[in-house]
Amino acid sequence: MIEIEKVTKKFGSFTAIEDLSITVEEASIYGLVGYNGAGKTTLLKTVSGVYRPDGGAVRLFGENVFDNAKVKQRLFYIPDDLYFQPYTTMRKMAKFYRGYYPRFNLDTFHNLVEVFGLDPTKRINGFSKGMQRQAEIILGLSTHPDVLLLDESFDGLDPQKREIVRKILLEYVAESGASVIISSHDLHDLGNMCDRIGLINAKHLALDAKIDEISENRCKFRLAFQEEKKKEDFSGIDYSGFKQDGKIIEITVRANADEAEQKLKAMEPALIERMPLTLEEIFLDEMEGTDYDFSKIFAGQ
Repeated sequence: MIEIEKVTKKFGSFTAIEDLSITVEEASIYGLVGYNGAGKTTLLKTVSGVYRPDGGAVRLFGENVFDNAKVKQRLFYIPDDLYFQPYTTMRKMAKFYRGYYPRFNLDTFHNLVEVFGLDPTKRINGFSKGMQRQAEIILGLSTHPDVLLLDESFDGLDPQKREIVRKILLEYVAESGASVIISSHDLHDLGNMCDRIGLINAKHLALDAKIDEISENRCKFRLAFQEEKKKEDFSGIDYSGFKQDGKIIEITVRANADEAEQKLKAMEPALIERMPLTLEEIFLDEMEGTDYDFSKIFAGQ
């Protein structure tokens, strides 16, 4: 289990993340999303023990992770910015990791190498970006970690390899009971794999919910009226988004969707359609207020 309790991390006067609390249960995958620079990598490095939190605590298996070699033998962190020695191979890296991870399994290593079709005798720095990510995933899973942290590990993978990684992670978690956190910009990948998802916005956790419940009270309604309506006519609806095209209205609600639907029906629309929000739409809804007026970019040219 991963316990992140009111964690704050600063770099000088800059606060990267503030008062973040997340719990990742055993045998579960937690998806982490947020815009570039939101603090996802900082959080993962703090969870892995690379950084010491300036406030709060990170506990794995009930123990603080920072400066705890015994706990770190049970976790593996795959960063976004991979680094390998210039002439190293996967075979050499496997030997290296065996010296640090007591549960490193050569059979698992060879099986995964075969699945991904990589040559363990070739220089890793000669691999493509996607192949290097596959190599590190293979090495990480071969350590049989109880905690696995992946930072943008789908980046650079083709669709076939993404699906292979997804299936392998699901199988590994089901068999081992591991706790996994994976950050990604691809919300489709997270939606098909994670039990729970968290959104970091402005240094804080803006959303933390189960995937199967995330859109339960978040939806949009498309309505058509016989007569044109004004935005003021919907003042009794708790909405976060409103779009109008003549007599056609699209309205997004964050909570009390059933209550909102009843109020909308009371307005006697000619048509009302309720649709769940996708993860992408929920992400954009939570990031509301960050839009830029693009018309200003070329003003005065």
